[in-house]
Amino acid sequence: MDLGTRLKQLRNEKGLTQEELGKKINVSKASISLYEKNMREPSRESLLTFANYFDVTTDYLLGNTTSRQGKAPDWADEQDKNDLKKFLEENENSMTYGGENLTDEEREQVKHVLEGVFWKHQRNYRNK
Repeated sequence: MDLGTRLKQLRNEKGLTQEELGKKINVSKASISLYEKNMREPSRESLLTFANYFDVTTDYLLGNTTSRQGKAPDWADEQDKNDLKKFLEENENSMTYGGENLTDEEREQVKHVLEGVFWKHQRNYRNK
C-alpha cells in the first residue's frame, strides 16, 4: 500500500475530511489531496506530523512495514526495507482465496504474515 492510500485510509478511519485533517495538523486541504493522490511527497516534518497525529510509525506510512506500531528490525537497512516493500507489492495482486479476492482487512492480515516471514528469512540469511 502506498503513502497516499495509507493517509487516506487513516483519515477516513478518523472520519475526517481533507479540510478537517488539514486544520488539525496545519496543512492545506490541497496538500492533503496531493499527498493522497501521490502527486506530492510530504516533507520530513509533515511525515512526522502525520505519524504522530495518526499514532503510527513513519515506516508504516512509507510502506516499509505493515504494522502500524511496529517497525523494521534494528539490523534492517534501507535496502532491506526496499526489498520488503517490493516483496509485498509483488505478492499483493495474487492474494485470493479459492479464486475470490480478499477484503482489505484480510489483505492487511496476509501482508503482516508475509512481513514476518520476510524478516525471519532476512535474519536467517544474514546469520549464514
